[in-house]
Amino acid sequence: MSESPRTPIYMTPACAARLRQELKDLLYKERPEMVQTAAWAAGNGDRSENADYQYAKRRLRQIDGRIRFLTKRLESAEIVDPVAQAKIANGRILFGATVTYENEEGDEKTVSIIGVDEYDPGKGYVSWTAPIAKAILGKREGDEIRFQTPGGLSELVIVAVEYLPLD
Repeated sequence: MSESPRTPIYMTPACAARLRQELKDLLYKERPEMVQTAAWAAGNGDRSENADYQYAKRRLRQIDGRIRFLTKRLESAEIVDPVAQAKIANGRILFGATVTYENEEGDEKTVSIIGVDEYDPGKGYVSWTAPIAKAILGKREGDEIRFQTPGGLSELVIVAVEYLPLD
């Protein structure tokens, strides 16, 4: 996802830990292994026609690009603990909140508002930049909300707001 430099990069501690682990794996496991593969392949003759060498070099470029991305992302990130948010929320919905709402059809849904790197609809994790999250941020339990979605106008009622540890 490309974001403007002014867009904050929020993430939970769990997301930051996952990204740090990925960076560590790339730096200390995958990259060194691929450097060895490239060196081995380079010793097998003409590099211009050596598929192993070309693959290793291409993979190294991919790894290096991901390392640069993760490094910049983690340096710029503002890590927000959902449990700590409860202390300052004062009943409002903030980043990290787990919110249960009832839609127009009477169905209850629960979502957790997280960073763009953590988006996972299967877990009910929605990015703080998503239309639903933008509509409910700052609201409170019992509030009725109308907001625009790509599918049209939606209405919902906030049923519960919690601040739970997110994995």
